[in-house]
Amino acid sequence: HPDGVQISLSRYEFFTLCFLAGHQGWVFSKEQIYEFVRKEAGEHCVTAVTNIISQIRRKLKQENPNGGYIEQWTGGGDGTNYSG
Repeated sequence: HPDGVQISLSRYEFFTLCFLAGHQGWVFSKEQIYEFVRKEAGEHCVTAVTNIISQIRRKLKQENPNGGYIEQWTGGGDGTNYSG
């Protein structure tokens, strides 16, 4: 967290957030995120990735209500937009 506050994340939440944070400004499909984090085919993964990103957003918002670190893009992609 930018303010040094620790946030408890599950394994998949952590790796998803690291993946997105490492590619700021990029937009990925849910399948691409799933394949990177889980190291397996991303078929039928939309619900799993949607839930993980939702949990990450909820946890980050608790610490910074004005956050907006993970954005959803038209067409179903997700990406990061961190502006400190």
